Amino acid sequence: MMRDTEHPTLAGQELIQRLAVRVREARKLRGLPRRVLSEMSGVSPRYLAQLEAGEGNISVILLQRVAQALDVKIEMLLSERPPWDREVERVATLFAKAPQDIQRQVYATLTRQSPTAQRAGRICLIGLRGAGKSTLGKLAGAALGLPFVELNKEIEAASEMPIAEVMALYGQEGYREMEAEALARVTERLDRMILAVAGGVVADPATYARLLQQFHTIWVYTSPSEYMQRVRAQGDVRPMEGNPAAMTQLKNLLDTRTPLYERADAQINTSNRPVKASLEDLLKIIHKRHFLDVPTA
Repeated sequence: MMRDTEHPTLAGQELIQRLAVRVREARKLRGLPRRVLSEMSGVSPRYLAQLEAGEGNISVILLQRVAQALDVKIEMLLSERPPWDREVERVATLFAKAPQDIQRQVYATLTRQSPTAQRAGRICLIGLRGAGKSTLGKLAGAALGLPFVELNKEIEAASEMPIAEVMALYGQEGYREMEAEALARVTERLDRMILAVAGGVVADPATYARLLQQFHTIWVYTSPSEYMQRVRAQGDVRPMEGNPAAMTQLKNLLDTRTPLYERADAQINTSNRPVKASLEDLLKIIHKRHFLDVPTA
């Protein structure tokens, strides 16, 4: 069987017929007599009649005039896909002209109908400090060509002070507010990224709910002893110094937060695992679960 590409005449006839139907339907949808469309476009009534009958071979320049007079994009007259109806066009125009806060509300409403589409391309690593979120996030971002963002660094940049000073000055409540604001900023700024958040983000129900809604979440965790070792290796001896009950407190914190962390889409145990092996685990999850794929209609 010969392919359509071997019959340019047939393909051209199909295009002319499709164009005829689209122009005719668009004119009738707008209630425009052919004479009025002629006056608006500068194309003669006879030429328009031939166009709508599928007998004319209109130039691109004249077709652009007709499209403008019909208030449609020229590609909608030529596309093989079915054109939008008038209501969809109106909604798209209204959305484009609406203030950003209204656009965000509309987007949030529509994406609630397709949570997977909203999260596509966005990955967030959650878990306690010392689990390996920053290390793995940076390496995975480089491997996948995605920006890596640490939410605490966003807070520091916005407040122009280290997190320790933010906590000292504004307290836990002030820090949580800045955390929510930083999350909103990076979500609005980037459609695709790997994000690492502080371990306590799960303690704020509203922020955590937004995180679960807008990101594919992966809980990165290790054993209590490794948490301690890694934090101390980073130069922070506060968890153990002068606090013999630190390990007990850590285990209690894990017991409290584990049910919250388990709400994540996936988990990675980095205990006794080399960084390279944990990175491979992370990349396998991302590919296997299609976290970077944008769903098609």
